[in-house]
Amino acid sequence: MTKQSPSFGGSEGLIVVQIVGAPLACVDGIKDTWRDIAKHTADQLLARFGDRVRVQYFDLFDADCPALPAHAQLPLVLIEGEVLSSGGKISTPAIRKRIEALSVIPNGHRG
Repeated sequence: MTKQSPSFGGSEGLIVVQIVGAPLACVDGIKDTWRDIAKHTADQLLARFGDRVRVQYFDLFDADCPALPAHAQLPLVLIEGEVLSSGGKISTPAIRKRIEALSVIPNGHRG
């Protein structure tokens, strides 16, 4: 049985944010830092946009991981299938700005 990647929030007809990462090996063992950051980002986006956004996290080797573009680096952030960032950090403000640029109005119409 294949483990399904977690999705946070949302329903049909919404903005899909996909984050691709991988567990990191360190002296203390394996850390799943990018998954933890993706969950934190999802919580913030769901609080701001409600069910108009769904965040999906994928480990690089998950069977349902989206195809990576050439020269992609982790973490990879896709919004509606388009690369927002490749490598570096997972930036909640950058994700939020792109979602708002797609005409998604925040809860309570706050700016």
